[in-house]
Amino acid sequence: MSWRPQYRSSKFRNVYGKVASREHCFDGIPITKNVHDNHFCAVNARFLAIVTESAGGGSFLVIPLEQTGRIEPNYPKVCGHQGNVLDIKWNPFIENIIASCSEDTSVRIWEIPEGGLKRNMTEAVLELYGHSRRVGLVEWHPTTNNILFSAGYDYKVLIWNLDIGEPVKMIDCHTDVILCMSFNTDGSLLATTCKDKKLRVVEPRSGRVLQEASCKNHRVNRVVFLGSTKRLLTTGVSRWNTRQIALWDQEDLSMPLIEEEIDGLSGLLFPFYDADTHMLYLAGKGDGNIRYYEIGSEKPYLSYLMEFRSPAPQKGLGVMPKHGLDVSACEVFRFYKLVTLKGLIEPISMIVPRRSETYQEDIYPMTPGLEPALTPDEWLSGVNRGKATGTALGGWLGAPKMAGQWDGAAAPPDPLPRSAPLRSHPDVAEGGLQEDIQNRSMTRQMKPCCKGSRVMKRPQCGSGGWQEGEAWGASGRRGPSSSLLPFQLLRMFFRQQDEIRRLKDELSQKDIRIRQLQLELKNL
Repeated sequence: MSWRPQYRSSKFRNVYGKVASREHCFDGIPITKNVHDNHFCAVNARFLAIVTESAGGGSFLVIPLEQTGRIEPNYPKVCGHQGNVLDIKWNPFIENIIASCSEDTSVRIWEIPEGGLKRNMTEAVLELYGHSRRVGLVEWHPTTNNILFSAGYDYKVLIWNLDIGEPVKMIDCHTDVILCMSFNTDGSLLATTCKDKKLRVVEPRSGRVLQEASCKNHRVNRVVFLGSTKRLLTTGVSRWNTRQIALWDQEDLSMPLIEEEIDGLSGLLFPFYDADTHMLYLAGKGDGNIRYYEIGSEKPYLSYLMEFRSPAPQKGLGVMPKHGLDVSACEVFRFYKLVTLKGLIEPISMIVPRRSETYQEDIYPMTPGLEPALTPDEWLSGVNRGKATGTALGGWLGAPKMAGQWDGAAAPPDPLPRSAPLRSHPDVAEGGLQEDIQNRSMTRQMKPCCKGSRVMKRPQCGSGGWQEGEAWGASGRRGPSSSLLPFQLLRMFFRQQDEIRRLKDELSQKDIRIRQLQLELKNL
């Protein structure tokens, strides 16, 4: 038999990185000089948050995404911590709630007003005290509302129920500082890396260690669950001090499935995994490049695709959630790169090159939406459930997302947070702030919520107007809600967009067409 080369086809083999123009970057930001190994950046579809350099306590900026360009030096900050801020994370279900942790041993929950900050914010909605040393990591539970995990330098992981403002569980199986935390798809497993060179898979509600690996040849630094593949990927250092990645089976950590050396640089490797496209991105701290791979279910499991190169070194990277991507440009991932030397935040879009300008269904499968699957009490009682699936289209349209299929039998709970009592603190007046929290919670609950709706109800407006129970269908006509499937509505929408684009092109060419017709008439 003659030898034949093995060619591997992939729709993502030509993905390239596109840096935003200077006017679409965020300039003049005093990015923190802290050497803690975190990203110091968090982003969602509405806001960008960056930890900044400040004296006399920790602070971070919260900037609306549309407010690009140069940021004024006196721009309002969130500055309630007494120590340096080490990590910040946006709530995955409520886009104006952010959690922060600091060297002052506290975890704080902040509610950003609509339109961004107008003045410095010093009072948090919740102040959580439970760690005896500084807190280095915070993570929101991926499917449950108001459940927050925090990891401190006291070697403990605390699970906070924000409905009551108290820690409900403690995981104390670690013997050194916890470096990284990652959840699987439904949040039933927690993977951690630690300075004791061990990789652990923990059942978070009981704190029981299910799997443990002593990584002697591969000193782990970061870990990430690879979606629903039941695999883990870790980044670390080999015995020859070269940067290395390893792939593991979450049910058997005795030996990695594969190990691959990357290069001989010393910066920490940050892994980012996109479960929709099965792409893995590797970005090194202090590097200017981003490598990306495709994860497969069979050997060799890891296929190198390409590399984005840039001369400016990165201190950290924020990642835009799926619903905030621009699907009209075939954008499948977006980074926000922190360039400390220039005080610059630089968006980098990972784009799949396509000739057609229509919606590309094959690169945008159904993705988890913004609705939580469980309440804190349900999750703490042992229930596991994946999130409802939506579509990446909603972030581009700016409209309510199409309703997808629900993974469980029960109806999704209300995603709005309930008010939680503020933990007592000597510097905070509890009475006035508690009343303010309750007022804001009632105001939030009175606001109509359209997320996940298939149609938008219109209010009744007198005789002959819209009646209660009627809705706008996909075609915009008055009447009962349409029975069309979501993909049919998408096709109708993009056909209309194509027709509008064609008419605009013809309109822009009208003067040239008029001159051509005049010349033809003269020739006659």
